[in-house]
Amino acid sequence: MKTFLFWFLAFLITISAAIYQRATGPTYPKKHTISVNGVEYPLKLVRSLGLDEDPVVKLKISDTTARAKIYFRRYLSKDEFQSADFQFRSKPIQSFVMNKVFGVTKDEGFFAEVPQQPAAGKIEYYLEITDQSGVKNYLKETPVVIRFKGGVPAYILIPHILFMFIAMLFSNLSAILAVFKVPSFRKYTMWTFGCLLVGGMILGPVVQLYAFGDLWTGIPFGWDLTDNKTLIAFLFWILAVVMNRKKERPVYTIVAAVVLLLIFTIPHSMFGSQLDYNTGNVTQGMIMNVLFY
Repeated sequence: MKTFLFWFLAFLITISAAIYQRATGPTYPKKHTISVNGVEYPLKLVRSLGLDEDPVVKLKISDTTARAKIYFRRYLSKDEFQSADFQFRSKPIQSFVMNKVFGVTKDEGFFAEVPQQPAAGKIEYYLEITDQSGVKNYLKETPVVIRFKGGVPAYILIPHILFMFIAMLFSNLSAILAVFKVPSFRKYTMWTFGCLLVGGMILGPVVQLYAFGDLWTGIPFGWDLTDNKTLIAFLFWILAVVMNRKKERPVYTIVAAVVLLLIFTIPHSMFGSQLDYNTGNVTQGMIMNVLFY
């Protein structure tokens, strides 16, 4: 029973950290509510697009009497805003899971195409809605930012995500076991290190290479926060493994687990790769990346 509780607590911490990181990241869809003819629509506005995806922004609005327009320009540029009209579309979804499990049979709403950018390129956009009450602008003062990225093959991305999730799970479990001085914490310390090695230090850079064309953008080559925080966590877990190899030293495992948990709460992709349109170079770690999210 005690073992089950240890695993359950570790899983609960891991899931909570993953949800928090996902929900607060700068590439997670931005939630915003707009009003159309007296009806409020909660929107999820796209902030990340793959080069293998259609470069469109979708507004899930069912009122076809309204008109919508998008204004966009390259991020952190002196370009003038360009505009495009949203078009209402309704198309069937051919998916057994969506149809039978979730009861969703069609995808409908207003769609507008934006100019696709190179990997790490960004555009910012805001909305204009025209209904019976007149013309209203949304997010004009704080435009939404979309970052473009290269497509990452599923056989790379899925193992990366799984190994990182398992590393976090084993990390939390090993810390809990260490707190209660259960000897098996040393075994899970090793397993955490192994999963972090594969998921973070091997597959992580490969994901980065596919997405933005660089294998490693952390220290000493750049200030990409995702790479650097993974490196910091990895160094702490190396220390935990070394210090527990011949003798039980639970404090090192606990510290390494706390560091990994704190790092996991840092929003994913913050201080990430960004194309400088003036130089054509991809940079990382710019404070301005965060200020405009």
